[in-house]
Amino acid sequence: MTDLSPQQHLRERLSAHLEVLYPGLDKLSLLDDMITLMALDHRCFMPEAHKNLWTESDALVITYGDTIMRDGEWPLHTLHDFLRKELRGLISGVHILPFYPYSSDDGFSVINYVEVNPSLGDWKDINAIARDFDLMADLVINHCSSRSVWFENFKQRRDPGMDYFVEMDPATDLSDVVRPRTSPLLNEVQTLDGKRHVWCTFSHDQVDLDFQNPTVLLEFIKIIRYYLDMGVKIFRLDAVAFLWKVPGTTSLNLEETHEAVRLLRTLIEHAVPEAIIITETNIPLRENLAYFGNANEAHLVYNFSLPPLLINTMVSGSCKALKTWMMGMPAAQDGTTYFNFIASHDGIGLRPAEGLLDDTEINQLVTLMQKSGGRVSWRALANGENRPYEINISLFDAMRRHLHAENENDGEDGFQEQRFICAHALMLGVQGVPAFYIHSLLATENDENRVLHTSHNRSINRHQWVADDLESQLGTNSHHARVFKVLKELIALRSAQAAFHPNAAQYPLHLGDKVFGIRRESHASGAAIVAVYNISAEPQKILLTDLNLDESAHWLDILNDDADLRSQASLALEPYGYCWLRRCDKVDAAS
Repeated sequence: MTDLSPQQHLRERLSAHLEVLYPGLDKLSLLDDMITLMALDHRCFMPEAHKNLWTESDALVITYGDTIMRDGEWPLHTLHDFLRKELRGLISGVHILPFYPYSSDDGFSVINYVEVNPSLGDWKDINAIARDFDLMADLVINHCSSRSVWFENFKQRRDPGMDYFVEMDPATDLSDVVRPRTSPLLNEVQTLDGKRHVWCTFSHDQVDLDFQNPTVLLEFIKIIRYYLDMGVKIFRLDAVAFLWKVPGTTSLNLEETHEAVRLLRTLIEHAVPEAIIITETNIPLRENLAYFGNANEAHLVYNFSLPPLLINTMVSGSCKALKTWMMGMPAAQDGTTYFNFIASHDGIGLRPAEGLLDDTEINQLVTLMQKSGGRVSWRALANGENRPYEINISLFDAMRRHLHAENENDGEDGFQEQRFICAHALMLGVQGVPAFYIHSLLATENDENRVLHTSHNRSINRHQWVADDLESQLGTNSHHARVFKVLKELIALRSAQAAFHPNAAQYPLHLGDKVFGIRRESHASGAAIVAVYNISAEPQKILLTDLNLDESAHWLDILNDDADLRSQASLALEPYGYCWLRRCDKVDAAS
């Protein structure tokens, strides 16, 4: 193949993307506009295929800009102080959830994409955080606020915005459309030239943008370039699976949507080769994995099946479903990997558990979470029925009860904290980049008052800490302090192990339903770790011969000061206990 310059490579790829998205359109002018808006006419890099942009030392924290508040101080400044004081050197990146002016959905109904919400701070505060941590920001690309200038212009029938939104005749058959809400899909709005019906996947305040109009694409290219200039390194494509709409289809995961992701990837990696795209696609496993493409779409995909499966594992005392799922998970190609998490600002998604947990298991999980104060959000099916879409609960309270606990406390068995920490130790051990919702790091409980105040189920897991109260809790022997201390220790230990690289090989072990085990091996160094977890409320004994450890090597317990296992025949794990065993090919000089 003839060697191409970065600019030639860029133009060839963009032309191919545009041919799929806008066939028959004069693409030369559009292509030139995209290159100019991304400033690629001045500086353009050749991306390196299959390059891993992460290491075992990478871990992220997910937070709102105002999760920690202090009187007389901008919340972004308070957040930055907390990150520097408590997490510098442990957490490599921070995902600040939408920090733009918004009208609803705690930021995901964006009024202005290029402003910082003045109640949080300004771009200088964002820049300061981006200098100390890899900054992940939301590109809320599927929809914008009904109070945005674009939508106001739509109603006034003027540009920009007059033709930016998906309109549909209400007589159109849209019964095949798949969406995670029960509200009417179309919303009637009064415009200067009469009533029009706009497509609203999520809520009537979040109006879907029409990417079949290439001008909308150009608007977002401008936004992406601005975010890069402001220090954003990781782009979270929010709700991107719903991007392209075609009546008579599900309007979910359409080929044009994948092509749009590929186009954005092409632009971003030619502008900043170290930048990363992550797709937020809360959908069943197979469709979710498709967003890796051929290592040419998302660099990372949210591992959405992990939270419901891992939580079910911990509260049921059986890892059968988790192990079966993991055995079928494809290894991520170099240049791609999984984004692992157990909790987020949203709830525990149940669609990614479809086909992995049966209806009985899902219903049992939902009932147990409700006993612990959880709420349930629903989605509408084509037949008119409603099905649970997500469970809204703080992760700490999700671990409060056990499905099979036989006591007088309705499932509360005293192992809440141990279950919670074990779940995170397991997440840290599996293939991918780990991410911690800040309320998981802090073991925050359900915020019932916030739900009452907002009338939104998701608010239960969006507590706002007063900075002085948080500092007080972390300075005592509270469960907040205990959990935070252990999780920080685990993150530090993981970051020093090459076998925990996000792309290191992963092999599930067969140790029964009460013990979960995996073996990780580094492609580059050959380093190996065997991680073993007791996911039950009873002590477990594991014979070392069952782990099939290499007899030519010595194995050291990372979590126990590198204790040598040569004198042991078995491992004894307390309820929800765990160990990480690393292979040592040479005997320590002191041994």
